[in-house]
Amino acid sequence: MNTTKECIENYLEYCTSQKRLDAKTLKAYHIDLRQFSEQNPCNTIAKITSDSLEQYIAHLHRHYKPKTAKRKIASVKALFHYLEYREIIDNNPFNKIRIRFREPAILPKTIPLHTVELFLSTIYKQYKTAKTPYQKQNTLRDAAVAELLFATGMRISELCSLKVNDVNLCDGTILIYGKGSRERRLLIGSEAVLHILAEYSENFRDKRQSCSNFFVNCSGNPLSDQAVRRMINKYTSLASIEQHITPHMFRHTFATSLLDADVDIRYIQEMLGHSSINITEIYTHVSMAKQRNILATKHPRKDFQV
Repeated sequence: MNTTKECIENYLEYCTSQKRLDAKTLKAYHIDLRQFSEQNPCNTIAKITSDSLEQYIAHLHRHYKPKTAKRKIASVKALFHYLEYREIIDNNPFNKIRIRFREPAILPKTIPLHTVELFLSTIYKQYKTAKTPYQKQNTLRDAAVAELLFATGMRISELCSLKVNDVNLCDGTILIYGKGSRERRLLIGSEAVLHILAEYSENFRDKRQSCSNFFVNCSGNPLSDQAVRRMINKYTSLASIEQHITPHMFRHTFATSLLDADVDIRYIQEMLGHSSINITEIYTHVSMAKQRNILATKHPRKDFQV
């Protein structure tokens, strides 16, 4: 008899050893499937019916936002697809369920460019006025991290897992391992960014001796995403910026700024590491500044003589 718990454990092992899913995806699967197991009273996986699944889906919609509910449903659906594929169950109860719900379109939150400039200038000001070598070294790393986030639009997870060998400061390229183990190579187009990365790399050479990561903390351990978030909050406060800024907002700002500058969306897709153009199309909303310019210069009302 295949219990629900056993099937979930086997599936997670399959995801780890054979599908080779990344740690973040595995963590989400663990959370979602544990929650499903706890909410579902049926202990035998083969006895779970379409009705019980529909009740669980309704429960998710009552307690979570559409995007989160959609992910949790997808996790359970993937489990049952695996069970059907391995012939652990004869009939997949998901085959009798039609799941359709509209996910509200949420525009990506960006940082105004003047705010990005203020944020960066605040870091450099702190760097110049640092009173101790420890403060100066930390602020140097903070500048390198912030500059790289904005220069490449890379994810915070990609930045924190960046290896020394992935960064080639001679030709100004960064090799990034994105979601689904997809590789992409990005060029650093700014001499100022290359300079601060080279300065950071030289200053932290000794601290990286026991770690292959490019970005490390003062103990020589890999820099965590939480440390980056705390760093951003620190300089946001020092710069008296009221907007709450997250690492991912640098990515949104990178993409939106390039789109506003009429860069082809296919190039932006490649630079962001999106598997589908449909994901990148979230950035095709027209910015207010560009919208104002379009309506002021292109709308036929400008030619009326009244």
